[in-house]
Formats: sequence, structure tokens, C-alpha cells
Amino acid sequence: MRFWRRLFDRETGDKTTHPPSEYPIPTHPQMEDPLDIGQRSDIGKTRRANEDSYLTLKSVIGIEPEPIPVGILIVADGMGGHEKGKEASALATRVASGVIVREALLPLLTSLSSDFASRPVHEILTEATAAANQAVSDMASDAGTTLTSALVVGHSVYVAHVGDTRVYYLDGSGLHQITQDHSLVNRLVELGQISAREAQEHPQRNFLYRAIGQGNDLKVDTHFQHLAADSYLILCSDGLWNSVSEEEMVQTIRSSDSPQVACNRLIDMANEHGGSDNITLVLARINY
Repeated sequence: MRFWRRLFDRETGDKTTHPPSEYPIPTHPQMEDPLDIGQRSDIGKTRRANEDSYLTLKSVIGIEPEPIPVGILIVADGMGGHEKGKEASALATRVASGVIVREALLPLLTSLSSDFASRPVHEILTEATAAANQAVSDMASDAGTTLTSALVVGHSVYVAHVGDTRVYYLDGSGLHQITQDHSLVNRLVELGQISAREAQEHPQRNFLYRAIGQGNDLKVDTHFQHLAADSYLILCSDGLWNSVSEEEMVQTIRSSDSPQVACNRLIDMANEHGGSDNITLVLARINY
């Protein structure tokens, strides 16, 4: 107790306060968050459990000549009807993020230059996805999940993708989907056998031909996207993009005061449209 009394000057009874002038209030305006991230996950209206998982991690690393905004964004959608879907998505998210931090971010933190990885970034993201795949496969024979990871470094984003969780990029020219769904209906659309409208009502629209935990011979899609100032990066599970149109998505994001407000509005909108699945959204605004 004597330590705490000395710490708070209680033993001497010293209650001296410092003049306000010794601690001036900063007069410069607060700087805008360079990477403003909103995130939310919701169970929806019909599911008994939320099998989605997500992770966001961001920082600003002060390297000359200017600091570098860095972020990890991950969304995983546990496969409905499979054993331990929630556990699979959570495990895949943790394992993938651990590899990305170790192999990409730690080298940047210990380096005096902007060379943040000794290997190609897409190789690191593919390794992270493969590690997640192995972990989920070892967990249970019938566990499965989608996994989409994005690593933001300055004005670049690197993406690794398996499943039908989507990544969109929104800039001044409009909304661009930069991942392809690994689903049966999307493949049928690509082959011209059904229309995009027919795919929305197809009885096997939730069937994935590629997912985490469903085999050792896993192919991982990778993508690169330059990020312009005042643009948005969107990661979302099918519970959102199946229920909210691209036009509604764009209008809501552009009319919202912040990414978090936009996340809340879009997930509420998906629920208003039926909420037939779990809904997860990570939305990042590029402010630099």
C-alpha cells in the first residue's frame, strides 16, 4: 500500500496541481486516419449460429521519406452444413494472419528500408493460405471455410483468395470485383450455360468447388491492386453480396460519414432484404 500512496502523493498529502499552461492543448487539427477501417459481422435472420470470422490489423510505420500505412484484412466464411464451420473459419483466420505477420510485417519492422519482405508478397500470402488449409484439414475431416486475405502496404494491396468471399475495389471510376467466386454457379456463368440472374436462384448456388480444408492440392488465387487516394477496399462474405446489389453498395458507402457507418448500414440492409445467411463486411477507406 505504501507504494500506491507514494505514487498518488497520499502519504505527504501533496495535492498540488500543475498550472494549465504547463500542458498546452495542441492547436493543430487532428490528422485523418490514413487507413480508416470499418468492420462488422452479423448472424443474419435465418441461421442458428454465425460461422463467419474476420480480422483487421493496421499500423503506420515511420520510415523515411514518409510513413507507410500497413493493414491486414481477412474474412473467412465457415461452410454451412460442414462440421465445425465456425471453428474452421476462426482457425484459418488466425493461422493465415500469423504467417503474414511473421513473414511480411516483422521484416518491415526490423528493416531500415521499405523492403518489407525478402520474398514475393504473393508467395507469402499463398503460404499463409496453405498453412490455414493444413490446419483446418488437421482439425476435422469435414471442416471447411472460405478464406480471403488482403495485405495493404502503402498504395498497394495484395490479395490471396479461396472460396466465394469477395474483394471489391471502389474508386472514382466505379466498383470493381477483383476476385472470382470458386462456386459451381459462377463457373456455369463463365461457361455461358446460365445467366447471372439464373445463378442467383440456382439450387446449388452455395456449392463451392474450392475451399480451405477440403484437400491438400489447393490452388490459391492471388491479385494485386494499386490503391488511389479516396478509394475503398471491400471484403465481404456472400451473406452481403447475395442480398445487397452493387448499386446499393456503392450508394451506401459514398453517402456514409465513415466506413463503420457504411458497414452498419449495409449489414442492416442485408437483414432487411431477408438476412438468409451470416453477413460479414470489412471496409477500408484509403485516406492518403
